[in-house]
Amino acid sequence: MTAGTVKKVVSDRGFGFITAEDGKEYFFHRNELTPPLDFDRLAGGERVEFEVQASPKGPRAAQVRTA
Repeated sequence: MTAGTVKKVVSDRGFGFITAEDGKEYFFHRNELTPPLDFDRLAGGERVEFEVQASPKGPRAAQVRTA
């Protein structure tokens, strides 16, 4: 698992970005959130853990959950 902080949430489009502890930034989609995380209540600055997953557009966050 990789730890990081939610940097930005684009609520009307259903995605956001997480900055990992190593400084890398990862895209995430609302479908990748693991309960009890609720996309509609997610805000920047929240600590999370996630798996890094390969995608056609580069690495992305999967299985995002509270840290």
